Amino acid sequence: MALPVPLPRAPLPSEGGSAFWYEHELGWATAAGPPVALLTGLRFDVLELPADAGAAVLRRIGAAGTGPVALTAGRIRLLVAAGGADELPGLLDWLEWGGVALDLTAVGAGGRMTAPEPPGRPRGPTGAAPGGTVGGRPGAEQGAAVWLRPPEPGREVEPTLPALTHFGHGPGGSAGLGDRGGGVPDLVRLVDTAATECHRVRLLRGESTGTKSQPLAFS
Repeated sequence: MALPVPLPRAPLPSEGGSAFWYEHELGWATAAGPPVALLTGLRFDVLELPADAGAAVLRRIGAAGTGPVALTAGRIRLLVAAGGADELPGLLDWLEWGGVALDLTAVGAGGRMTAPEPPGRPRGPTGAAPGGTVGGRPGAEQGAAVWLRPPEPGREVEPTLPALTHFGHGPGGSAGLGDRGGGVPDLVRLVDTAATECHRVRLLRGESTGTKSQPLAFS
């Protein structure tokens, strides 16, 4: 008599693996890979923009003005407070960027982003990153997801994420604009800076078509 073959079960995160690190060190939800993905809309949302525009944003806004920042396949991903993705269209309109093609997008509830390798982990069989470097970040040249400003284990991520205030009147009359106090980064400033740099990059690309690109420098 043939025995029934049990259905395969989803693998559990292996201790020491990326998913285990995110779930147990940071308390972030993940989706099995490969590659491992981080679920957005739960503890954070993500703003995405081209890497060259993102590099300019990071030069203008210090680490205290952003949350964790990742680089994946030529795109900068800025972690912002959950709900920030829904605020983006209204903020762009309020900041008079509505209708301008910016290549600035957001990922919120129900989305995901590729999980960068946890900071300090070796990459590749010899501990070296495959490929070269971009801005000193190993592996970024070939599209590997890397942290530029990594999250800190043992520290809640929410207080570090750019967000709207709870007071005043902002887009839609419900959310205030500016820093909500306590050193929390300002989502409005971040979005305005990102929009400005995205627009600048589009203009420069139009003026310098065919010019050889230079390595990006991140701060």
